[in-house]
Amino acid sequence: TTTSDALWAGVPVITIVGGHFASRVSASILNAVGLPGLVTGSVDAYAALAGELSHDPDKLRRLRDRLAENRPSAPLFDTPRFVKNLERAYQRMWETFVEGSAPRRIEVAEG
Repeated sequence: TTTSDALWAGVPVITIVGGHFASRVSASILNAVGLPGLVTGSVDAYAALAGELSHDPDKLRRLRDRLAENRPSAPLFDTPRFVKNLERAYQRMWETFVEGSAPRRIEVAEG
């Protein structure tokens, strides 16, 4: 959630792809908002990118501008769409329960 909160605030985030949940989520969020270049593969690459951005304010500004441009259209930040799809999922769960069916995987298609 820290990555999501920072991006909502317009602050680019750098992450390292790893095997633990937080790093996978952070990488996924950055890809979803169109900033895959902020996902690094190692501690050295992370440090190099952080150093590069700290010494290149124009590059950092371009990242912030891209984030500001992508944020309104990124599904990740489309709250009305999320709510609509979540409500669909809840409806399907209820229908499954009422039918007396066993719980099952529910996929919600855009509608």
